[in-house]
Amino acid sequence: MVPLGTPALREAVRVVGRIRAWQRGWQARSKIEKVEFQSMVMWHAMPWLFFLSWGSVPLGLSLAHEPAAQITGWTLIAVAAVQSVHVNRSLRRSVDHYLKRADLPRRDLAVSGALLALALGLVLVLEAVDGVTDGMIGFTTLYLVVPFGQALAFAVPVRRFLLHIAQIDVFVVAALAAVGVRDARLAGFAGLIAFAGLLTLISARCGAWTLSVMWEADRSREVEARLAVAEERLRFGRDLHDVMGRNLAVIALKSELAVQLARRGRPEAVDQMVEVQRIAQESQREVREVVRGYREIDLGVELLGAQGVLEAAGIACRVTGSAAGLPAPVQSALGWVVREAATNVLRHGDATRCDITLTVTDDRTTLTVENDGVPDAVPSGGGSGLAGLRERLAEVDGTLDFAARDGRFHLTAAVPPRPGSAAPVPADRSEVLL
Repeated sequence: MVPLGTPALREAVRVVGRIRAWQRGWQARSKIEKVEFQSMVMWHAMPWLFFLSWGSVPLGLSLAHEPAAQITGWTLIAVAAVQSVHVNRSLRRSVDHYLKRADLPRRDLAVSGALLALALGLVLVLEAVDGVTDGMIGFTTLYLVVPFGQALAFAVPVRRFLLHIAQIDVFVVAALAAVGVRDARLAGFAGLIAFAGLLTLISARCGAWTLSVMWEADRSREVEARLAVAEERLRFGRDLHDVMGRNLAVIALKSELAVQLARRGRPEAVDQMVEVQRIAQESQREVREVVRGYREIDLGVELLGAQGVLEAAGIACRVTGSAAGLPAPVQSALGWVVREAATNVLRHGDATRCDITLTVTDDRTTLTVENDGVPDAVPSGGGSGLAGLRERLAEVDGTLDFAARDGRFHLTAAVPPRPGSAAPVPADRSEVLL
């Protein structure tokens, strides 16, 4: 048994802590961030897989025993390894440029091109001294284009990429012909270089294009949400202007008239101020109606809307129950719960399924929202959105409970069928002022 406090046990605890921290960090990532991370891992690994299978092992086993062949061959293997190291170091900058997050990494491309030129020069030397047996130099040539092609695929359009690969192909074929390579082997080199270019273009560009589309869709959804909020604010402001504009103008005119009458000692000034008071009270009532209409929503519409939004985001959503016959205050309060819950499912975690259940009994009306794809650790007080829901539910004597268990989030709102007449808890400043 290992005693507590030993260095080995402390190190084991630190390792476990790092693993758990990594798991929490992974769970906190969005779907798009997880896809991007997996793509980056694949792109980092691809040059090394090809280096081992094409660039180093076949060449190292087939080198001639002459000193010139050995020195040139192992130098070529070293340069090929440097190519993989460099493309890994510059990969993040290349992908960020493709996703329009950074400028074109011109220096990285220049270094990658220089390494490719040096490696192809060593290939020509090996061919000139006949330093590789059994034609295995073709595998190495196939690999050498991969690191440069990967960097180039993220940096330039497809047509320009194909043009650069064609230029490299023509140059290499001409150089090999100059050192004595003929006929079928020359055509083989040309085909290998073209194949390597197309392979890197497909593996790099397709994944990057998918990422670009996903991020653009995410940005579009965010912009759409902001526009919806802005449109609702404009509507609310327009309604307030329509209600208050005329009344305030009348109040101003009658107040000015009352001042003039009071200065002349006319008793009609009192009548004018009474009228001002009446109009002000009527304005209060109309503004209350505007705010109440703004805040009250239809629960049935919200349930259908939440289901449509979640399914459009790729989350399977099942809605059970009917809101028909529920009092308007209850529908309004539970409608806000549906809105906030759907928003949380979209913004937090990595949900694949959401179940919304509305149960109406003689004792109470219960709305339950349950979704998967959330971490077990949830703040004890919830967020500001859940705090606002508690205030809205308190107006109809309702309660709100939530918990996270086994990767699932449970949200339950319960409201009596006929809310009592207890003093409401103000949900926003407009009710306090009015």
